[in-house]
Amino acid sequence: MNLLNHIRNKTKFYAIICAAIVMTCAASASAQTDAAIADTVPAGTTLTIGDPKTQRALELSGEIKNLPFTPKWANISGGPRTTEAFRANALDIGAVADIPPIHATWTGLPVRIIAAAFRKDPLEHPIYKLGIAPGSDIKSITDLKGHKIAFSPGQAQGALVLRILQKAGLTKEDVTLVEMPSTGDVYVSALASGLVDAAPIAEANQPRYLANYGGKNGARVISHGLRDDAWHLYTLQSVLDNPAKAAAARAYVKAWAKATRWIYEHPKEWVEGYYVKDQGLKTADGDYLAKSAGEPEIPADWTEVIERQQATIDLLARETGNPRLDAATLFDRRFEKVATQELSQR
Repeated sequence: MNLLNHIRNKTKFYAIICAAIVMTCAASASAQTDAAIADTVPAGTTLTIGDPKTQRALELSGEIKNLPFTPKWANISGGPRTTEAFRANALDIGAVADIPPIHATWTGLPVRIIAAAFRKDPLEHPIYKLGIAPGSDIKSITDLKGHKIAFSPGQAQGALVLRILQKAGLTKEDVTLVEMPSTGDVYVSALASGLVDAAPIAEANQPRYLANYGGKNGARVISHGLRDDAWHLYTLQSVLDNPAKAAAARAYVKAWAKATRWIYEHPKEWVEGYYVKDQGLKTADGDYLAKSAGEPEIPADWTEVIERQQATIDLLARETGNPRLDAATLFDRRFEKVATQELSQR
């Protein structure tokens, strides 16, 4: 057998293994119980939660004392770190965008989405804008052809790049995708150094990027005109298979919903208590972020949410070679109305 055939056979083997993993996860999802989740959390139940933003909102609002379980807070955020903690059985619930649950499932980790939130005016209040490197001639997303773009597989920023290319009528072959993590200031540094020509920059980094590299230096940000506002709570299937932890997860979704609404309704307290004291930002920067976020929307019906997730899955599967997933298997619809019903009682 020559080397080329060996490589082809090996690639086919890994594709079969990947598909088998996904089929196993799908079977697990279809087998999950339809039993109602208890309203009462058994005494002594604990949950380890990686959701620093909600934790701080619960502390500031005083709602943290009303949790009917013992929370163990983990300073974990972002898809890769959350998935790693899930694999180590060091986390029960994580807060991420829409992409991490998809990639976790592709790697054989059975996870379920138990809450979903968005921005009420997502095109007016996007989470990301496309940062353009100093000196680049990119004026709109249609100018990306032939340029280098920062790309983080498995994270929301990576999926957004693929969506932007799709909207611009471009493919991966029309650009150079430079793989790098999107954590911290990595993307900003890559833009400033000329390592890439474009990269999605979160709203928290946009003012600093423009202040440091805009103006005479020529750096700028441009809009992409796409929804990028999905935010989910997700958990391991094994957590939901435990009746006590499932009840605690249900209680946390209620608390998360109230915290999400509290943040919007108390911008001054949130800016000072979170952005200034916790994140070390200036009050003006915190005010900018609070205003940029706009009003949250927590849907009572996940039908459209699942449809959007399916469109994302189909795009990622086509571009990455991963098998297609049924988006509905990622959502535990027993939690669908938990958040909105809790908010309606306020």
